[in-house]
Amino acid sequence: PVMKHKIVNLAVFKIAWTIVVVSAAAGTPFIGVVAVAAAVAIHLHTCDNVESETRLMLVAAVMGLAWESILVLSGLVSYSSGNLVPGIAPYWIVAMWVLFATTINAGMRWLQRNKVLAAVAGGIGGPMGFFAGAGVGAVELASPVIALACIGIGWAVMLPLLAQVAARLDSGPRLVEQSA
Repeated sequence: PVMKHKIVNLAVFKIAWTIVVVSAAAGTPFIGVVAVAAAVAIHLHTCDNVESETRLMLVAAVMGLAWESILVLSGLVSYSSGNLVPGIAPYWIVAMWVLFATTINAGMRWLQRNKVLAAVAGGIGGPMGFFAGAGVGAVELASPVIALACIGIGWAVMLPLLAQVAARLDSGPRLVEQSA
C-alpha cells in the first residue's frame, strides 16, 4: 500500500502540474488552480496527518510567493497570465508550490533523508520545470541561461529547506491513525 500511495501521489502531482502549466500558457490559469485544489483534496484524504500537511502547504505557498516574486521583480522571469498584482508572482505559480508540497511526505519523501541529494534534486529539477514551462509558453525567461542558473541555485537552497520543514512538521502528533 505504501508504494501504491507514492505512485498515486506522484501521478496526481504530474497530471495537475501539466494542467497548471498548459492552462497558464493558454491564458486560463484558474483551470490549473482547480486541478491543484483537486490534487490537494486527494492528498489530504489519503494522508495520515492532515494538520501537518496543511501547515506544510502553507509554508510552501509563502516560500513560493516570496521566491517567485523575487524572480519576477528581478526581471529574470515574466508570466503572461495570473498576475493579480504587478511585480508579484501570479497566483497559479504559488499554487504550484502548494501542489509540490503534497509530494514531500509521500512520493518524494526520500528528499528528507539527505540534504545534499535534496539540493542536487532542487538544483536540477527546478530549472527543468521552468524550462518545460517556458517551452509551452507559461513563463518567459529573460535570459534563459542566467535565469535557469538562478532558479537552480534557489531551488538547491529551498528544496532541502522545505524537506526539513516537512520532516519537522511530520514528526508531530497524528490526527488520524490508520488501522493496521
